[in-house]
Amino acid sequence: MRAPLQGILQLGQDLKPKSLDVRQEELGAMVDKEMAATSAAIEDAVRRIEDMMSQARHESSGVKLEVNERILNSCTDLMKAIRLLVMTSTSLQKEIVESGRGAATQQEFYAKNSRWTEGLISASKAVGWGATQLVESADKVVLHMGKYEELIVCSHEIAASTAQLVAASKVKANKNSPHLSRLQECSRTVNERAANVVASTKSGQEQIEDRDTMDFSGLSLIKLKKQEMETQVRVLELEKTLEAERVRLGELRKQHYVLAGGMGTPSEEEPSRPSPAPRSGATKKPPLAQKPSIAPRTDNQLDKKDGVYPAQLVNY
Repeated sequence: MRAPLQGILQLGQDLKPKSLDVRQEELGAMVDKEMAATSAAIEDAVRRIEDMMSQARHESSGVKLEVNERILNSCTDLMKAIRLLVMTSTSLQKEIVESGRGAATQQEFYAKNSRWTEGLISASKAVGWGATQLVESADKVVLHMGKYEELIVCSHEIAASTAQLVAASKVKANKNSPHLSRLQECSRTVNERAANVVASTKSGQEQIEDRDTMDFSGLSLIKLKKQEMETQVRVLELEKTLEAERVRLGELRKQHYVLAGGMGTPSEEEPSRPSPAPRSGATKKPPLAQKPSIAPRTDNQLDKKDGVYPAQLVNY
């Protein structure tokens, strides 16, 4: 029986989550460490975005500069909102631990609630990773080496990560806690800022794709004059094509009216063609017989053949 039991024990060890390899007394230290690492990642992300902003102002201009500034500003607002959320979440966690929940020390509380602690650690790592990925995607977009869709996906991912952190933080929180109210408000702000990043990214993408040819800031006078002449030629060609298509449209409509009129009235050359039998249930009523038009007569012209007799007055 020893061999099968050892096999079962080995399977249990393999199925055991890797985070449980850490001793429970070290979980509290890991929570503080991960929250600090998340805050540091967000601070670094804000600094990198500011550097990208200054670099974009020197290397781009016109429409591209406007789009880059709008995207980076929305990313900066999102990072500031996430930083405030992380700080509020840390304050809420300290309040939960200080309340004790029956535990004497902070280490004992984290050890007793190891699953909750692991959820906080996982959520903190996800937020820090999402912030890093968002900045890298924004950097690629500004340098025209990345895709706008990557930045949109990162915005959704970081919003989901912060929602996970909020859910893990308020599991053991008091419903009447002011820190919990502020945390929920910060969560709504993060969602709004993430939506702003998505909106600015989509509008910037459309603006770059639609108006890339309208950016003339880097052209000289000769190149501008050349493009002006080419554009005039193109306008004349398009006007000629438009006029021809209008004439064609008029002829098509005229022919359509002719065919529609010919189909609506029977031809005089085919009087003997029988009309199609009416459908059952859809027969029309026969036309009402009209009275013959007869000129009115005077009294002396009344005839008995007409069935009309003159009135006679009788005195009684």
